[in-house]
Amino acid sequence: MKDIDTTKMSADDWDELNFPRPEVQEFDRVVERAISRRGFLGGVLAFGSGAAVMGAGMLKGTTAMAQPVSRFPFAPIAAQIDNTIHVPEGYSWDVLVRWGDPLFSDAEGAWDPQAGVSVDMSERVFGENTDGMELFNVDGREILVVNSEYTNRDVNLPHTDGGTPGSLDDVRILQHLQGVTVMEVAEDESGWSVVIDSPYNRRIHHNSPMTFDGPAAGHPLLQTEADPTGMASLGTMNNCGSGRTPWGTYLTCEENFNGYFGATGDIPADETVAAGYRRYGIGADGWGYDYHLWDARFDTSANPNEPHRVGYVVEIDPANPDATPVKHTALGRFKHENAAYAIAADGRVVVYMGDDERGEFMYRWVSRDAYVPGEDTSTLLSEGELSVAVFDDDMTGRWVPLTPATTGMDVAHIAVFTRTAASAVGATTMDRPEWIAVHPNASEAYCCLTNNSRRGLLNDDGTVRTNAGGDPMSVNAVNPRDTNRFGQIVRWRPVGGDHGAEGFSWDLYVMAGNPEVHADGPYAGTANINAGNLFNSPDGMQIDSTGLIWIQTDGDDSNEGDFAGMGNNQMLAGDPVTGRIERFLTGPNGCEVTGLTWSSDRRTMFVGIQHPDAPFPDGEGSLPRSAIVTVRRDDNGLVG
Repeated sequence: MKDIDTTKMSADDWDELNFPRPEVQEFDRVVERAISRRGFLGGVLAFGSGAAVMGAGMLKGTTAMAQPVSRFPFAPIAAQIDNTIHVPEGYSWDVLVRWGDPLFSDAEGAWDPQAGVSVDMSERVFGENTDGMELFNVDGREILVVNSEYTNRDVNLPHTDGGTPGSLDDVRILQHLQGVTVMEVAEDESGWSVVIDSPYNRRIHHNSPMTFDGPAAGHPLLQTEADPTGMASLGTMNNCGSGRTPWGTYLTCEENFNGYFGATGDIPADETVAAGYRRYGIGADGWGYDYHLWDARFDTSANPNEPHRVGYVVEIDPANPDATPVKHTALGRFKHENAAYAIAADGRVVVYMGDDERGEFMYRWVSRDAYVPGEDTSTLLSEGELSVAVFDDDMTGRWVPLTPATTGMDVAHIAVFTRTAASAVGATTMDRPEWIAVHPNASEAYCCLTNNSRRGLLNDDGTVRTNAGGDPMSVNAVNPRDTNRFGQIVRWRPVGGDHGAEGFSWDLYVMAGNPEVHADGPYAGTANINAGNLFNSPDGMQIDSTGLIWIQTDGDDSNEGDFAGMGNNQMLAGDPVTGRIERFLTGPNGCEVTGLTWSSDRRTMFVGIQHPDAPFPDGEGSLPRSAIVTVRRDDNGLVG
């Protein structure tokens, strides 16, 4: 473990290193099938040992691509491989804020191009590795709330040996640079900027006070020596995607929390806890953060329940700087990507969520009570029903409730060990379900299934590889490719147009691929993939007020082999009616493009650029800095 550079390792690769499974692969499962691309798109195709039934309706979003009228308000751009941002002609971009920029006047000048920021300033500046974000208009002020997912330790601790913390102060720097930033932004003649010292500005990080609600609140599984009530957590971490509520609060989603914990002694002997550790990938050595060596809260041999206190959706009130964030245990504990809401026909709140790990599941929450504007909302994310998705090969599906009756578990254990509950009801293993987006003008929703390099692999005994819960990752209709390198986006439509309905129909809006490398077969992608819009690993996703789907990527940017012609990671726009997809923005070398929201007047896009290579955005001589950029039309027109 110590000989491997974990600073460059993905969360999936870290899990694989710490919780390995055999990787034997049957030859004929990976040889590309002698099936034409037209045949692949047309109907029934057998993959591996199973058959994926894909009727003509599966790709109906792509069947009208010859329509002459374009809904895209831009001319698409080409793939790029340089170290800057590109947008279409007639659009301009600018940097709004970067890691280390001040939120308060006492932090002005805190940033050093070679040293980063000091521990005493690390919670007074904008955080690292921007991800999900939302904008709220509070009494006429624009309040931008932004996740900071994780740190690049070698960049954020340049004074250390390869980013390995050497003191508690080093750990505190990392802890403070992650979490959530709430900040006021404003526009003048020179563009957008952060309002320094705004009363709304605050940092919420790994040591900020939190509280719990829902079925696990106060349960012994959440109790620690420091918090015997099991009600007062510290910190939110690995904040990936985001969401918002109709009552004006922000939802931040805790994803790869497992990598922050380690053990200096024996791991827990209690089998329930130990089984949970295995299911969620919590090992004896952290993901290079080494928190457990300097901060006992993260030492599972001393505090075995601490990992149970993260992995939730956390609600933050951007309008009230004094409000304590709430961890909603009713929405389940897993590697949350984002949280996308809809309103059911009877007014109940629906929240869709994905668990971003290979072979994990998609979830839905439906509140017990209806949302009524201006009335009490306190039960809407704590009282209701959590369910998990089953996708059938006939292109229908259903949401299976996670209850004591269906799982054999009590409600608190369902909330803490949600993956185990989902396995118990036979949920469909998915190819890393990431961002979910609900169409604002149609009864449909979309989920980015980023990739799954383990799909269809075989163990030494010839059985199909599984997720950490033993659920087979066989090829299935909604995840129809072995060793899925490219990813796809699934769309579903609830029965009767009601997001509260149990059943749904589904299809694949797009399967990313490379028809320039794979002329035929599944790795060419669906018919709406062509030489002009190549991409892989769809990750972030938002749908604007006009119904265009904005797709952000976090994939292989080598521009070689299967990924030739794809260039750097990017943001594309898709038309859900015609299936057409066009490239709108390309990011700098090494980055992920992630996080998207709009100003209240819809004339500015805010776009996140995570983990770019140096020297973006400051130029030579500076550490690389994640950033939020603004994108506007030169004619000041609407951009979403």
